[in-house]
Amino acid sequence: MIGFNFLAEPELPAPRVSVEQAEQILAEHFGRRATVTSLGSQQDKNFLVTAADGDVAGVLKVANPVFSAVEIEAQDLAAQLIAATEPSLRVAVPLPNLAGENCTAVTGLLADTAYVRLLRFLAGGTLVDSGYLSPTAVAGLGEVAGRVSRALAGFTHPGLDRILQWDLRYGADVVRQLVSHVDASRRSLVEAAAGAAWARIAPLADRLPRQAVHLDLTDANVVLSGGRPDGVIDFGDLTGSWAVSELAVTASCVLGHPGSDPTAVLPAIRAFNEIRPLSVVEAEALWPLLVLRTAVLIVSGAQQATLDPDNAYITEQSDDEWRMFEQATSLPLDVMTAVIQADLGMAPAPDPLRPAVPVVDVDPASVVTLDLSTTSDAFDAGRWMTPTVVDEFADAATQDDTHLVVTTYGEPRLSHAPKLSHDSPAVIPTGIGVRPISALRMVAPWDGEVVDASAEALTFRGREHELTLTGARTVGAGTLLTGEPLAEATGGQWVEIGVRPTGAPAAPPFTTAELAPGWLALTRDPRPLLGLQARELAPDADLLSRRDASFAPVQEHYYRKPPQIERGWRNYLLSTAGRCYLDMVNNVTVLGHAHPRVADTAARQLRKLNTNSRFNYEAVVEFSERLAATLPEPLDTVFLVNSGSEASDLAIRLATAATGRRDVMAVREAYHGWTYGTDAVSTSIADNPNALATRPDWVHTVESPNSFRGKYRGEQAARYADDAVRAIEALIAEGRAPAAFICESVYGNAGGMALPDGYLQQVYAAVRAGGGLAISDEVQVGYGRLGQWFWGFHQQNVVPDIVSIAKSTGNGYPLGAVITSRAVADRFRSQGYFFSSTGGSPLSCAIGLTVLDVLRDEGLQQNAVTVGGHLKSRLLALRDSHPIIGTVHGIGLYLGVEMVRDCETLEPATEETAAICDRMLELGVIIQPTGDHLNILKTKPPLCIDLEGADFYVDTLDRVLTEGF
Repeated sequence: MIGFNFLAEPELPAPRVSVEQAEQILAEHFGRRATVTSLGSQQDKNFLVTAADGDVAGVLKVANPVFSAVEIEAQDLAAQLIAATEPSLRVAVPLPNLAGENCTAVTGLLADTAYVRLLRFLAGGTLVDSGYLSPTAVAGLGEVAGRVSRALAGFTHPGLDRILQWDLRYGADVVRQLVSHVDASRRSLVEAAAGAAWARIAPLADRLPRQAVHLDLTDANVVLSGGRPDGVIDFGDLTGSWAVSELAVTASCVLGHPGSDPTAVLPAIRAFNEIRPLSVVEAEALWPLLVLRTAVLIVSGAQQATLDPDNAYITEQSDDEWRMFEQATSLPLDVMTAVIQADLGMAPAPDPLRPAVPVVDVDPASVVTLDLSTTSDAFDAGRWMTPTVVDEFADAATQDDTHLVVTTYGEPRLSHAPKLSHDSPAVIPTGIGVRPISALRMVAPWDGEVVDASAEALTFRGREHELTLTGARTVGAGTLLTGEPLAEATGGQWVEIGVRPTGAPAAPPFTTAELAPGWLALTRDPRPLLGLQARELAPDADLLSRRDASFAPVQEHYYRKPPQIERGWRNYLLSTAGRCYLDMVNNVTVLGHAHPRVADTAARQLRKLNTNSRFNYEAVVEFSERLAATLPEPLDTVFLVNSGSEASDLAIRLATAATGRRDVMAVREAYHGWTYGTDAVSTSIADNPNALATRPDWVHTVESPNSFRGKYRGEQAARYADDAVRAIEALIAEGRAPAAFICESVYGNAGGMALPDGYLQQVYAAVRAGGGLAISDEVQVGYGRLGQWFWGFHQQNVVPDIVSIAKSTGNGYPLGAVITSRAVADRFRSQGYFFSSTGGSPLSCAIGLTVLDVLRDEGLQQNAVTVGGHLKSRLLALRDSHPIIGTVHGIGLYLGVEMVRDCETLEPATEETAAICDRMLELGVIIQPTGDHLNILKTKPPLCIDLEGADFYVDTLDRVLTEGF
């Protein structure tokens, strides 16, 4: 042994070096006059070196005197090798002293010779204090670890020959030697975890590849650039060990962060494997090594706190290290190992379940299997929240020839999903439920022994598998032969059946989607016990790839890895993984998702008639009358179309036809649609980065009336109207008087920002003075979303000449409308006739009428007042504790939470907003960014949202901004 042996010298207090001594070393050996600041370290002594001009000149590292010059040389050479072979990684390589050497031997400073180096400083900070780590950040850690492992694969040096407490080859020995320092109340937990982990590692040890490893690529030693990990510091733990230890150490640090759970490490494992592929045996050893790592951290920290009680660095880490340990040991080793193997595509094939005889004697044709997935008809009309829904569905599915009703194994069961929860729900069954129609005898499916029994539960262990029955009366005891009585099931009562390989840990009845690969690998589908064929568990469908193959990718989707949404109800969206999300963006479904009155209306009308509006039928007349009645005079004539884009496009065409002009005035940073006409007047660069450059010559724009971050702010915002009027008057003077001015009545692209008071009054007057028309784009804001006003233009105390609407009009059904005066409508005849195949169909009109009825009957406009006011008040209060919230725009349930990096400069927090949305999704809230800078949380939920949902949204946002994103 050339280097240090921790097992022989287990006490390593950090060197006691003062700031004054450090500054003296810098001057004498490096020729630098600088200020030093002590940094945290467990066993060495580190100082940040700051030059006179304020620039950081490096990190002065005083190594613990137990480490030799040979060991330190190995560290420096490894750092230089990584820097050379992975040039896009930043590495803390040593800087030469006055003699041109990397390492400086200093005597007289400590009892033994002290080896001192000045290391390159890597700017950017680390992740250690960042709170929650996103999957992207976790993957970044794994990527760095993979690249370092790849670079060091062939590195050899005598200085690697050492025994460190962090080398997991000696982890069990370190725990045994130091566990006495751990508080007695927790000591047995650490001993048990380390012992169980080592029992899994030891049989694999000789097959684990070995190489040089950094062994400390954690959140404290990986440095960021532009928010992404790309720098490596602190090679003090460099040694030769199992290569997979590099990943185990890196992944373990993730568990110390808030919001993490055991599966949070998977992005790091995946990223590491893509760079430096893991072998099957390494994947098997990885989680036990991670558990052992956390145990070593606990005992080492406890010992070091005893040796060096004044070292704040040690005491500050204690809580995080315990959290890591508790997370790592919260699941059986086999479960997380199976999760990792499945994620890497290494899952072994399960042994088949082949009972000698079925547990029950029934004809398979008399067995009914219930579909309890997200798409099941059983959960229509929100019945997934009804506690008795499974029983009711079973009753409905029972026929005269039915003997047994069973549920499915391994399929997400929506009825177990809570409507509002930050946690991924336990919805995936690890067994099946069986409900016999009449009393049923159950027998031993193989030779075995009843090892655990109570009045209504038992475990029956065979040589290969164990069977658990819950809800059945136990009749067998002790050793039973195949076919002997085991239990009796009562007719009409559920019996839960679970099967697992003998010796496997008992699975919970339900598990989460994230842990399902682990628990399902340790259980078996019990259907063969009923004489039925086991169901193949469908692999995760790559729906996005299929989508991109046939659906033009330019049609974007929310989120980089979106959940598959197949059901909605009120203000909730439900995924095929059985997760319920609070929907905070769907202003299309104004009544809420899957409204039963809309569904019933559609079904009834489709059974009668659906054609085009050239035929004579009542619905198109009634809907047009009802729609016009919501608007002031002279807006009394209706055109029906299919979408908001078509509605606003038609509005522009009406204006140009009525005035005989072609020029149109629009507001910058606004979005109106995707047709040729609406795209031309849309100037939002978030929707089209080339919007301003590609605008045709007939479109003219005025300044965005953004009173928060625009040209005029606060009380000065009134000047936007003056500027717009001057622009219109200038066009008129040029002989190009505009046919129309088009504007959203509430500034949607800015997150629902109200226009400056009196803005539309002045601008409408100016455009009309030139013979033009005023178009109010109400596509997003109309239909009571503002609460106090049914139409947005009411807030500005104006009456437009043309109104375009959609989204809310059909509650998600493609229906839009344009309402104008009869005079304007009649002038459109100069363009020929107008016709929309389905815009005014019997179905669309029937749905449109039902939406108006429900808005009235359910008081949804008033709900927007009540819930919207409460929601905005809470969001504004949140701003006081989170400076990233610049302001909260909007009225009613048309809100926008604008995120800024600086409250003075208002620098948009674009990347942060995207990360916030991703984290909100993980916690059960669907929210998306909007605005030209994509830094505004678009808060426009269905109008049926209640106070509970509003509070959940704010509480979730508060958690995200507190924990990190």
